[in-house]
Amino acid sequence: MLNPSFLEELTSRVSALISTTPAGDLQRNLHSLLSGFLGRLDLVTREEFDIQSAVLHRTREKLEQLEAKVAELERAQSPPTV
Repeated sequence: MLNPSFLEELTSRVSALISTTPAGDLQRNLHSLLSGFLGRLDLVTREEFDIQSAVLHRTREKLEQLEAKVAELERAQSPPTV
């Protein structure tokens, strides 16, 4: 769900910033804090998004086919007008 490289890059940048301060344990806690925070967000991966987009596209195509078929059947069943 979360991009691990994003968290690693963010952690390494913060680590570089605080390496000269006495807040060494902040680095260890920051990773778990960010993971917990971002994990609670309702996010999907790009792969999941692309899969669902493809499913939606196929569903729309099928719906259009079925609508056309229903319209054709309705035309076939309606009595001819004179």
